[in-house]
Amino acid sequence: MDSIMAPGRMAYIKGEKPDGCIFCRESIRENDLVMYEGTSCYIIMNKYPYTSGHLLVVPFRHVCDMEETNAEERVEMMELTALCVKTLKEAFAPEGFNIGMNLGKAAGAGVDDHLHIHVVPRWLGDTNFSTVLGEVRVIPEDLTETRNTLLRYLGKKEEG
Repeated sequence: MDSIMAPGRMAYIKGEKPDGCIFCRESIRENDLVMYEGTSCYIIMNKYPYTSGHLLVVPFRHVCDMEETNAEERVEMMELTALCVKTLKEAFAPEGFNIGMNLGKAAGAGVDDHLHIHVVPRWLGDTNFSTVLGEVRVIPEDLTETRNTLLRYLGKKEEG
């Protein structure tokens, strides 16, 4: 059996899990993974991405169903999704995208109590034997490096 080391996961596994919605916490605004803030929604990097550059578009307001969103949130979610696509095209030149929502646990939602859109850049061959046979994703770039690259394209200063 092959082993893949993921030392960053141990802090999560052993650490205390905060209460409440991960997208609503006060600390989310100061989070290093928040890439852009709009009026009613924001863009955040997925901490456990499917591929490098996996972004999420999230309304600030705690809503879990599409029909609970207001017109401003729906429009801004689409505008920020388009901004994600534009930014990822400029930064990483992906060959395609998976864009979507998983509404409810039965649909595969990891966070089912706060609506969000996944924007996942894709490249031919980005799913390899590790994913197919080992059910393991190999992310080729550190989150901090991906973050710093994307921030340059979103007009923010690169940080440490």
